[in-house]
Amino acid sequence: MPNISPNKVPMPEQAPDIRNKNFLEVTHGYDEAMAMEEAARCLNCKHKPCMTGCPVSVKIPEFIALVAAGDFEAAYHKIKETNALPAVCGRVCPQENQCEKHCVRGIKGEPVAIGRLERFVADWYMKNRTPELPAIQPNGHKVAIIGSGPASLTCAGDLAKLGYAVTIFEAFHTAGGVLMYGIPEFRLPKAIVQKEIDALREMGVDIQTNMVIGKVFSVDELLESGYDAVFIGTGAGLPSFMGIPGENLNGVYSANEFLTRINLMQAYRFPEVNTPVEVGSHVAVIGGGNVAMDAARCAKRLGAEHVSIVYRRSREEMPARAEEVEHAMQEGIEFQMLTAPTEMLGTEDGWVRGLACVKMELGEPDASGRRRPVAVPGSEFVLEAETVVVAIGQTPNPLIKNTTGGLETHSWGGIITEENGATSKPGVYAGGDAVSGAATVILAMGAGKTAAAAMDAYIQEKKE
Repeated sequence: MPNISPNKVPMPEQAPDIRNKNFLEVTHGYDEAMAMEEAARCLNCKHKPCMTGCPVSVKIPEFIALVAAGDFEAAYHKIKETNALPAVCGRVCPQENQCEKHCVRGIKGEPVAIGRLERFVADWYMKNRTPELPAIQPNGHKVAIIGSGPASLTCAGDLAKLGYAVTIFEAFHTAGGVLMYGIPEFRLPKAIVQKEIDALREMGVDIQTNMVIGKVFSVDELLESGYDAVFIGTGAGLPSFMGIPGENLNGVYSANEFLTRINLMQAYRFPEVNTPVEVGSHVAVIGGGNVAMDAARCAKRLGAEHVSIVYRRSREEMPARAEEVEHAMQEGIEFQMLTAPTEMLGTEDGWVRGLACVKMELGEPDASGRRRPVAVPGSEFVLEAETVVVAIGQTPNPLIKNTTGGLETHSWGGIITEENGATSKPGVYAGGDAVSGAATVILAMGAGKTAAAAMDAYIQEKKE
């Protein structure tokens, strides 16, 4: 029977006043009955508009129909035809701006909960089935992948299935990229990411950690050593700062460092793991994106009494997912909207003690299409803060650019590529945040998938 409800089946989650004190996953996911009930809301549209919003072209109506029929295993295999990381995407993709944005059910109600169903299917399969390794016939060629984030993992998986000997070079001691160091445990449990990485290893992918390409080897040296092609998926790990006085005070973090300490170095498990992060009672997080929400929610869980998001525009202009903003508000995060820091104030011994701020109002639209914030005269005030986290964006690390001959980049550091991921250097491809700047996991995966197909075509053409 079709489900004509205009609303999504609610997903169980921890109560806000409980979850803001732990790092356990906020949402619990659907059970089988909930998933089948939600799947019955899908109209199975002939033209499949939802698929137009998916960067990896998941066959959405087909997998949802299988869920509605209770064939969860078949639904999983249908998703895996094009999506290498369904358990990850089901949790962190901004479905409201992608597949669900185009869902017909969203015209007169809420769209089908495509992301929740994808998560359910992936979790069900991990719990109830042993993953089957694809039959792989080695083709005698080898490729190098630099970085191990979502773009690289996707590219590596697709090339491994085609028979390539794939080696991933990861600078950190743990593979996974932003999935491991950037996204908190309460949004994306690391055990899930590790399972995906382990699956690649079982397919024969060689993952070498503590390998800083540009220091240990250059891209040119990799090509000279026998790799037929190289994919650069090094992300955007260079933090941006505001350039205001006081940013060098103790207690001021980039969001990258703050989240890496908490996630990759497991400060959230202190004192069991000896990586303390002292936040004090007042924390200010500057920015309005998902990274800012993650940093603020982590600070709350680390024991800060007052955590403030400081954002120079209004709620409507915030780039963060609506769900993340809502969760942050529920958990007691305070929002200082239309507020811009002008200086970080310090103590005599060099520790941050607060932010000098000014209130803003929105003027005419700027180049981004959003209304430009303008300072309101006489509105200056001081926001108390013992820790400040700057989360206003990040750009690609220049190491690869500076150590690779013939690699063209934009002035801001992003690698210039063609639509298929090809760079200006023959045999070298790139994708994800290293090309686009900080973006979403699923867009990075789409770029990795595109580049893998182009790399295969390039190598096969050379062979002929």
